[in-house]
Amino acid sequence: MSDPFRPLKNAFARYTTGITVVSCLDAERKAIGITVNSFNSVSLEPALVSWCLDDHTSVAKAFLQADHYAVSILAADQEEMSNRFATPGQHAFKEGEGEVFQTGAPLLKGRIAGFDCRLADRLKVGDHTILIGEIVHYDSFDAEPLVYCGRNYIKGPKISDGA
Repeated sequence: MSDPFRPLKNAFARYTTGITVVSCLDAERKAIGITVNSFNSVSLEPALVSWCLDDHTSVAKAFLQADHYAVSILAADQEEMSNRFATPGQHAFKEGEGEVFQTGAPLLKGRIAGFDCRLADRLKVGDHTILIGEIVHYDSFDAEPLVYCGRNYIKGPKISDGA
């Protein structure tokens, strides 16, 4: 069966993005995450970010019920994590790979930046829901980001606060 959306997906693949894992606690208070490249800054005052959740993914219910989530921007050496959290059924955090700030939503260790967010709004659009979060805590580190373009990972340039 051919994919009727393949030409559109091919066009979208031309856009280079960073890679994040967005995470929350599910109904059983277990840390779960999903690979996302639709992460964006929205506002500085108040400090807001957004990302898009496919309503048909197996973890959609957990994210739609969560009042908090965290965003880990992946480092160049975290390609395996990106692939794992993008794989259906592979959304659970492994023991020791996460940490928490204020909200209790898990962040991945080794990230180049992290945002701990309180849900500000949800907007249902098409087959996705846009989740907007107010940042309650964040961090960042000098490192090389994991970058994605044309269905391939690329090692990005080292980013530092002086850049």
